[in-house]
Amino acid sequence: MQNTVIIALLLLLPLAVAAKQTNPVTTVKSVDLNRYLGKWYQFAYFPNNFQPRDCGLTTAEYSLDKKGRIIVLNTCYEDATGNRIKKQASGKAYPVDKTNSKLKVSFFWPFKGDYWIVRLDPNYQLSIVSDPQRKYLWILTRSQSMAKVQYQELVNWLNNNGWDTGKLVVTGTLR
Repeated sequence: MQNTVIIALLLLLPLAVAAKQTNPVTTVKSVDLNRYLGKWYQFAYFPNNFQPRDCGLTTAEYSLDKKGRIIVLNTCYEDATGNRIKKQASGKAYPVDKTNSKLKVSFFWPFKGDYWIVRLDPNYQLSIVSDPQRKYLWILTRSQSMAKVQYQELVNWLNNNGWDTGKLVVTGTLR
């Protein structure tokens, strides 16, 4: 009986892997890093173990150092106005291919994480960032507010593309 169960599980494993691969995470075709640089506001995200959950406001700022490397500065503010810093994390990022839509980010050497830009509006005012396993997700905007209709469209897009939007926590302002 035990052998039958083990064999059945082993036979089902390839099906589970294939099902997961039928909807792989895809990135945008290309990113102009110079347009992507600057300040972004976290509008919504999947909570994780490396990011404070009780921020009044969270920002991500991208810049280039003298050698052309991407510097990342994530800031958690105690207040929604961004006046009192609670925690900051500084790291480095680099593209892994010529599209610039897949980056590796490191806040603590030697650990690196995937930073995949999966959606980006043409005016570089909204970006959705994830990883290949859909474990992490951030909706980033250039302003702190978004129309409810636009947010719902993003949630629908995420649902249709395999993300569990039940985990999303909105940190921006819906109007």
